[in-house]
Amino acid sequence: MTQSPSLRRLSDPRTDSATPQQQTLGINLLAKHLHFVGIGGCGMSGLARLARKRGAVCSGSDRAASDITQALTDEGFNVALQQTTATVPNACDMLVVSAAIKDDHPEVTEAKRRGVEVVKYAKLLGQLMLGRTGVAIAGTHGKSTTTSLLSHILIQCKLDPSFIVGANCEQIGGGVRCGQSDTLIVEACEFDRSFHNFHPTHAVILNVEEDHLDFYSGIDEIVETFRVFAQKVDETPKTSGGGGGSLLINHEMPHRMKITAGLDSKVETIGFAPQADWCVEVVSNRVYLHQSGKCVASWASPMPGDHMAYNSAAAAVTAHRLGAEWEAIGEAIAGFEGLDRRMQIIGETRINHGRVTVIDDYGHHPTEIDTTLRALRRRYDPKRLVCVFQPHQHSRTRFLLEQFATSFSEADIVIVPQIFFVRDSENERHAVRAADLVDRLRQRGKRAMHLYPFGAIVEHLQVITQPGDLLVTMGAGDVWKVAREFLK
Repeated sequence: MTQSPSLRRLSDPRTDSATPQQQTLGINLLAKHLHFVGIGGCGMSGLARLARKRGAVCSGSDRAASDITQALTDEGFNVALQQTTATVPNACDMLVVSAAIKDDHPEVTEAKRRGVEVVKYAKLLGQLMLGRTGVAIAGTHGKSTTTSLLSHILIQCKLDPSFIVGANCEQIGGGVRCGQSDTLIVEACEFDRSFHNFHPTHAVILNVEEDHLDFYSGIDEIVETFRVFAQKVDETPKTSGGGGGSLLINHEMPHRMKITAGLDSKVETIGFAPQADWCVEVVSNRVYLHQSGKCVASWASPMPGDHMAYNSAAAAVTAHRLGAEWEAIGEAIAGFEGLDRRMQIIGETRINHGRVTVIDDYGHHPTEIDTTLRALRRRYDPKRLVCVFQPHQHSRTRFLLEQFATSFSEADIVIVPQIFFVRDSENERHAVRAADLVDRLRQRGKRAMHLYPFGAIVEHLQVITQPGDLLVTMGAGDVWKVAREFLK
C-alpha cells in the first residue's frame, strides 16, 4: 500500500547510510505530528520547516504574533498565538521545546498528562544530522554570523547546503534552507549542553568564555562541556566508512588544549598568531588567510572589526573542507551583506543640518560589546558614539557586572533601559538593577543614565543627538525598537 504524505518517514532516505550506532541515538520519527512550543523563534521556526520538508506534519504555538509567525501561517503552518493546555493538538505525537521552556509550561504539562513525548529542540536537530555531513558552529560569540557566512559561501559555490541559523539573513533566504546536498550546517549552543545532542562531521569552536552562569558554575564547567562537544565530532576515517571528521578551534584561547586533549578527529587551529595552522592577517580593510606561511585566499572584509575577519576566515576554512575553491570563497565573502542585528545599519536621520547614523546590534556579552564598539568607532569615526544598551537576563548582568562596566570604553554616552527579563527567577530579578550598571559606569567617569520606557529614551535621544553622532542600540532583547522609533 502506498504511504500517505503525512505518514512518510521524517528523516531523509540518506539517513539509511548512518551506522547502526548512529541510528540508535536518534528519535523514532516515523509518522509523527510535531508541535513546536515557541515556534516564532528563529531556531524553532527553522527546525519546523526542516521537519516538514522531511515529511512531518507540523504545528506550533507562540505567545504573540510576529513576522515569523505570520510567515509560517502564510506557508500553511497551524500556529496558535497562545500557549495553554488546549493548544496541544489532539493528534500530537511529539512536543518540541527549546531549552528555555520550563517543565511547568502548560503545553508541556498537558503533553506529559497525555503521554506525548517531549523532545528538546537540540535533540531533534541532532537527529536530522545523522547520516549527513553535519557542520556545527560553536562558541560564546559569532555563531550566527559564521554559520550565515558559511551557508552563503556554499550557496554561491553551488554546493546547495541545508542550514538552520538562529538569526535572519535575507541574502541566504532567512534562517533555514533545505538543499539537495547532504550538508547540514547548524549553530551549536552550549546553553543547557544542548550541543551534546549533535553528531557533526565537522565542527568549529570560535571561542570559549564565561556565559550562561545561571546554568554553569564557572569557566571550568563551561570548558568541560565544550570538551564533550568536541568528542562528538565524527572521528572515524573515511577509509573506514566514517566522515573523516575535523575540528577547527581558536588558537589563542587559553582553554584550547583542555578541550582537544585525547581527540582522535583531525584538529587544526585558527587565529591571528603566526603559529596557528590557519593564520588570519588584516591589512586595512582586507583579510589574508595563510596556511603554513602561504597565502591561500584573501578578500575585502564586508563587515568592520578583527572579530568579523576571524569569523569569515573560520567560515572560509570550513567551506574549503566541504569542497569550495579558494577563489570562489573569497569572492563570496566579499559579497556578503550581513544579517539582522549584527552591526546592522538601520538608517540615517537629519538633525540640525547634519546626520546621525543609526546601527543595531545583538551584542549582549561584555566581550561582544567591547569588540563591536571598537570596530564601529574605527569604521565610522563618529563625533560621538551614543549607545543604548539593554542588559539581557538579570543573572548575566549580576554575574558579569564589572565586566559590563569596562566594556563601554569606546562609548561617549551610555543609556541603560530596564533589564530584559527572561529565564531567571523572581529572586534573581530583584538581585540586580539596571541602575547598578549605570552606577558602575559613572564610577569609571562614563556619562551614563538609566531611562525607561523606550518612549522616554527616544525623546531624550531627539534632544541630545548632534550631527556626526553614531547611535548604536545593543542587546538581545527588544531594544531594536528604540532605533526604529528614533528614525521615525
